[in-house]
Amino acid sequence: MAEATRFNLYLDILRVLDQLRIPYVVIGAFAGMSYGVTRMTADVDIVVELNELQMHALADAFPLPRYYADPEQMKNSTRLGIMFNIIDSSEGRKADLIPTTMKPGYAFALERRIRREIPLKGAQTFQAWFARPDDIIIGKLMVWNEGRSAKHEQDIRAILFAIKSNEDPELVNIFDEAEVNRWAIELGIDVLEFWRRMKTEAGFE
Repeated sequence: MAEATRFNLYLDILRVLDQLRIPYVVIGAFAGMSYGVTRMTADVDIVVELNELQMHALADAFPLPRYYADPEQMKNSTRLGIMFNIIDSSEGRKADLIPTTMKPGYAFALERRIRREIPLKGAQTFQAWFARPDDIIIGKLMVWNEGRSAKHEQDIRAILFAIKSNEDPELVNIFDEAEVNRWAIELGIDVLEFWRRMKTEAGFE
């Protein structure tokens, strides 16, 4: 369950993105918290698709001196396909935003995003656009393939166990195992074997 104070900057960014009608999707472990991932993470990955006017509007919503949000950095990062930042100097926090031009691409997650609730401290919730559970797993297979990190294995396993438990019918209904299988094959034999092991451990095979 996310602590509101810990994630103030990220929640503010999501609110502004909604208000400005900027296409975005939350990916990674933070999105996975809506699907059974219990690992607390300070890493909130937000994929965005921005035009130049939206870049300036987003920067204006987070003005100096408290914030650093540079539309020129957004423009250059989008052109180069690299992350850019919004920084809250008062809290010492930084949010990384991922343009759809960054490789490996996450445009597929943006196209298939769904509206879900973030559980906050107490009885509070917060709605945002999340990647589908299968797209979160696909993203984690991509980054696992680069570094073999155990945290991605942990997160994939948690999502699969949540699906297998059948406690959230929506989660079960939207999960597209065939799409993950297709990506695992495309990503290579190591990823395919890893994905098969994850499914076996979760009781899918």
